[in-house]
Amino acid sequence: MTLIQTHDNNQIYLKDWGQGSLVVLIHGWPLSADSWDDVGMELADAGHRVIAYDRRGFGRSSQPWDGYDYDTLADDLAAVLQYAAVDKAAIVGFSMGGGEVARYMSRHRGKGVSKAVLISSVLPFRLKTEDNPAGTPQEKFDATAAGIRSDRAHFYQEFFKKFFGVTESSQPVSPELLEWARGIAMQASVKATLSCLNSFSSTDFREDLDSFKVPTLFIHGTEDLTVPIESSSRLAAAAIPQSTLLEYPGGAHGLFATEKDRLVRDLLHFLRN
Repeated sequence: MTLIQTHDNNQIYLKDWGQGSLVVLIHGWPLSADSWDDVGMELADAGHRVIAYDRRGFGRSSQPWDGYDYDTLADDLAAVLQYAAVDKAAIVGFSMGGGEVARYMSRHRGKGVSKAVLISSVLPFRLKTEDNPAGTPQEKFDATAAGIRSDRAHFYQEFFKKFFGVTESSQPVSPELLEWARGIAMQASVKATLSCLNSFSSTDFREDLDSFKVPTLFIHGTEDLTVPIESSSRLAAAAIPQSTLLEYPGGAHGLFATEKDRLVRDLLHFLRN
């Protein structure tokens, strides 16, 4: 079990697998590094060193009362990269994790980053405002917060069905995987869960996009109901000159499970070329 210290004396749990060029995997809300296990193993088997870590407040990392703003979360990523002690790394952010990638690129000037990948990412700005009409209304995020405060376990039961695209006619993942995801989510503190919900729903990353100076890959499902592609990756990719957008037709949000094989192939292709 590896624990590293953050700048504000919290502990971040991480997994450090394999040897080769470094790939850092940043999980989405409300999961942990365990959500990357299958993909991480494939990348390590293919000749990469893979680090996946639990965001503060989630999984086995410390659960402080504060520090869930993206500046602090980007500093935590900086601590992970400092631990790795390499000059070049590819950083991969899923969903909320895309925000850590963007804020690290601006706040830490992309130090040590050679490539960036954003999967089902929240970039560039989730909240609907006068100058962001494609965003999601605040009322929907408020309803999510209310569901978590009322009965997290019940809320997650329905949340993860949408997350993975499960319907009466489509079963892209097993009932056991849904229960596994809910169990991971329940490990997080309620404070971290609600604070991170507020962070990824209200943080405007549009100015951070100018900081991407490395090859950048966006991957997003066209039927993502959690973070709709038309208000996220299509806009963000268009704003970054060195970027490529791969759209997965019919893909839901949780591509690491529903499109695992294709996702691994596309990641390896991007990392090698």
